[in-house]
Amino acid sequence: MHPAAELYGRGVYRFLLSRQWVIITLVALLLIPTMIRLGFWQMDRHDERAARNRLVAEALAADPVPVERLAAPGQAVTRAERYRTVTAEGHFDTDDEVVVRRRTNGDDEVGFHVLTPFVLDDGRVLLVNRGWIPGGPSQSAFPEVPAPPRGEITIEGRLMPDETTAASGIKDLEGLPERQIMLIDSEREAERLGARVLGGYVAQTAPEPKDGTPQRLGNPGEENAALNYAYAVQWWLFAAAVPVGWVVLVRREARERARPAARTTDAAEPGGAESHGEAAGAGKPESAGV
Repeated sequence: MHPAAELYGRGVYRFLLSRQWVIITLVALLLIPTMIRLGFWQMDRHDERAARNRLVAEALAADPVPVERLAAPGQAVTRAERYRTVTAEGHFDTDDEVVVRRRTNGDDEVGFHVLTPFVLDDGRVLLVNRGWIPGGPSQSAFPEVPAPPRGEITIEGRLMPDETTAASGIKDLEGLPERQIMLIDSEREAERLGARVLGGYVAQTAPEPKDGTPQRLGNPGEENAALNYAYAVQWWLFAAAVPVGWVVLVRREARERARPAARTTDAAEPGGAESHGEAAGAGKPESAGV
């Protein structure tokens, strides 16, 4: 008879019906589909990041186009249009300039982004993020902002969608000091300026500012999609390891429980050690008395 069948026949595996092992089995059954789902979730994240990296690379490699071809008042910047390099001709309006609070530079220093309206030749307005400046001693005071070039110029930059709390994680606080905002919202700026404002904004890349300020925003980084792929494989390996580990634990527990049962059975069987001893003793002749 197979050892496992023999053990089952002896009732060794009945411990699986105990409360402890029922809980262990239920937890294992719950972990397997959970880990499988986590693996698929990581694979979805891998696909999203890989697609985003392709879009960014294609957008940055595309030739510059006039901003009027991609943006219009009340029109949202699409996923495919994001990061596209655009050009615009007009002049800056520093009188209506605002700063965006709680923004960091490449060294994780907290400061402001400078948002300056750029009046196009046809009178419409393009919001231009000119870059980062350090914060002053007081967050409530309007900081000193380097002036942009005067007169008619041509600028170049990356087209970006309006910012939202859901996408950025930044709360849109109320009651801020004058000329300070938390999020770049073209519709809200259109109301403030009383002008036709193109949807989204442009992160300026050219021309370079004098003395390097405001600091230009860096290129969008490439997200590590391969890491999500590795996490997905890891979760699936964990899911496969759970039943294997459960079987190993069950067999170990069965062996430990079988040892005392086997000793008891051997001792009770006819012809055991004690029976053999008695038979041997009975076969010896009695000693003669002295």
